[in-house]
Amino acid sequence: MIRVLVVDDQELLRRGLRLLLETVDDIEVVDEAADGQEALGRIEHSRPDVVLADARMPVLDGEGLVAACAERHPGLPVLVLSTFDDAEVVRAVHLAGAAGFLLKDVSTDTLADGIRAVRSGGLVLDPRVARLVASPPQEADPLAELTAAERSVAERVARGMSNAEIAADLSLAEGTVKNTVSALFRKLGVRDRTALALTVSRAAG
Repeated sequence: MIRVLVVDDQELLRRGLRLLLETVDDIEVVDEAADGQEALGRIEHSRPDVVLADARMPVLDGEGLVAACAERHPGLPVLVLSTFDDAEVVRAVHLAGAAGFLLKDVSTDTLADGIRAVRSGGLVLDPRVARLVASPPQEADPLAELTAAERSVAERVARGMSNAEIAADLSLAEGTVKNTVSALFRKLGVRDRTALALTVSRAAG
């Protein structure tokens, strides 16, 4: 019999998980906790084989619980559940050492199989979010919010052109170019033309 500790800040969800798992012959819910901090105390008492924890909780969330378990109870697998198909959450619990990550809408059979797998030392990752762990986060394009006109001016600043040269090249008034450069400083959070040029160059790769 696999002993499971269910950790979720919503009592209704904890009870729902208990009821679901009670239908599985080889799994027993031995205790419940409302957050990660409470769970750490319950582990000492209930001695679970697997911790089934929500990703987002008050006091101590899923990531914090995983990290604490790795330090205090090495070998105790934590299977994290979440309603959030969120890259940051998935990577955080994965890097903290979670034994698995599943979305809460999985079937009872899939959940039971996941519990069995992590109990046996396996790693469980919902296929819908597996790519988020495999793929590194993509840096946001700092130029994404610029208009086409602003991009044209920014690119020419990066080439070292003066306002007068940019105005002549784009058939604009020099005052318009000056105002656009000032707007670029604000949008990109830079203080001068050198910083603006560096930002544009980095974005261009």
